[in-house]
Amino acid sequence: MSAKERLENAMEKYGDTIFRICLLTLKNYADAEDATQETFIIYFRKSMSFENSRHEKAWLISVAMNKCRDILRFNKRHRTEPEDVFLFLADKSGKDTGILEALAEVPEKFRIVLTLHYIEGYKVNEIARIIGKSPSAVKMRLSKGRELLRTIYEHNY
Repeated sequence: MSAKERLENAMEKYGDTIFRICLLTLKNYADAEDATQETFIIYFRKSMSFENSRHEKAWLISVAMNKCRDILRFNKRHRTEPEDVFLFLADKSGKDTGILEALAEVPEKFRIVLTLHYIEGYKVNEIARIIGKSPSAVKMRLSKGRELLRTIYEHNY
């Protein structure tokens, strides 16, 4: 398989997931698009081989998270107006529960583990490998993140 075909296959398979993670992290549609694009550029240039598709997806998520952190650092120094990210993430039934808005208000270190666990379906050990923390740290972040999410949701929605 050529590098171009590999890239197209990965973008088709994981593009939406990577974009959703970037959008929830960055809370800005344009920045999320940039982070997603840069993630796949790195994927194309590295031309790595992966054990399986879960390993490939985990690697892409790690790269995307690093790109998001870079963008957040840049944006912290160069303030911009926030964009409404929830139009893209709206429930397909049209019903607005407010849960995604509440999730976006949770601090990043909790938001990413909640997203990986509940939206992407990763197990605690897999999340620990992706974010470079111990499984017990991931469990603590999940617990604290659920608490924060519940409090924010009940207070605002």
